[in-house]
Amino acid sequence: MTFSMMTLITAFVTLGLGLALVFAPAAMLKPWGLPNPTAAAVMCRRLCAVYLGLAVMMYLVRSGDPQTGIAVGVATATGLLALMGLNELRLGNVTKGIFVAVTVEVLLTAGFLSTLGA
Repeated sequence: MTFSMMTLITAFVTLGLGLALVFAPAAMLKPWGLPNPTAAAVMCRRLCAVYLGLAVMMYLVRSGDPQTGIAVGVATATGLLALMGLNELRLGNVTKGIFVAVTVEVLLTAGFLSTLGA
């Protein structure tokens, strides 16, 4: 199998896993024998951001510039993590302690986006 084909398959699989984790965390947790408490659902949604970033990265590196694909993929993951962290705070699912993670995620997002076109 070619690298391009593997990255395309990986992009679609991780996209599906990411969407399932954000839209149906209980369905993802039940087969593993885990209940769906708030903490597990929050972590599922955060894992979703990582999967979506990986999907973007795999799709972009399959035939393009690997550096751009990695930068955009990581920026997607860290940007989504920051947004989801703020949303979880708004919903009352996490405390102000999430600001440490959000700050790091925003800095990483900005750093990777700043490498584009450089």
